[in-house]
Amino acid sequence: MEENYNKILKKLSEISGVSGDEIERRVEAKRAKLSGLISREGALQVIAAELGISFDDEKLKIDELLPGMRKVNFSGKIITLYPIRTFKTKDGGEGKVANMFVADDTSNIKVVLWDINHIKKLESGEISEGSVIEISGGSMRVNEVHMGSFSELKKSEETFDDLKTEKPVKEKSISEFSPGDMIKTRAFIVQSFEPRFYEANIDTGKKATEEDISAGKPTEKRAILNFTIDDGTENIRAVMFHDDVQKIGIKNYEDQNLMKQEVQNILGKEMFFLGNMRRNSYSGNYEIVVNGVEEVDLDKLVKELEA
Repeated sequence: MEENYNKILKKLSEISGVSGDEIERRVEAKRAKLSGLISREGALQVIAAELGISFDDEKLKIDELLPGMRKVNFSGKIITLYPIRTFKTKDGGEGKVANMFVADDTSNIKVVLWDINHIKKLESGEISEGSVIEISGGSMRVNEVHMGSFSELKKSEETFDDLKTEKPVKEKSISEFSPGDMIKTRAFIVQSFEPRFYEANIDTGKKATEEDISAGKPTEKRAILNFTIDDGTENIRAVMFHDDVQKIGIKNYEDQNLMKQEVQNILGKEMFFLGNMRRNSYSGNYEIVVNGVEEVDLDKLVKELEA
């Protein structure tokens, strides 16, 4: 996020003729006036508006997109396209939504399609995984681009020599986390709850459906663990799944007493946690979805500090 912020600041400085240092001063003054209730990225966009500058008509790279931008324009290649989902609308009707990841030569981002005309392009095969597309009028929500009826989606002839198909992982402290960040942080487990379990289809790794069970497809018991980590700057709730639960030392799912002891044993454990920050749809609080853990190598840390 810091790198994105600096790129937008530089672009704003070039367009407005105002020095980067002066813009930075105005950003901090705006944040101070609002008691820090606005992010640096949000304050930067307010300053841009005050200078009479809008990025609405600017074509940006993916790593220049910031939360809160209302009309973003960019091109990229669809690297992942998920199945279209249907849902019930408030009036009892049926709606559709499609999710995909789009990448360019700077980064990649999740794009959510809500408009039926955009979705028809996917259903017809006009646009598919691997297509290069141009997006106009998308709206940034946290670190996702959402497209409605006022947005435009079309194929593009643009080419990309070096697609960034993986999110850059940023090593930072918990107090610096931003929604959507892919992060790596060194922290202690300070609170843990007993795991919850579900039956998973061994072939797909997903929760087994009634059809899977009726068909006799092989399943296995898998765990979901909720816990809290603290790095000295702040603490945050985290959730991790089966493989990583076992990696941190909780393995005896069938023996309740042994499992409770294993849960106690991980308290105070220091590790590197990799994952992404999101808002929990039920509690409304931010949490880290852990997708990898690493042991702390003290010898390596000492060498890095000495260097």
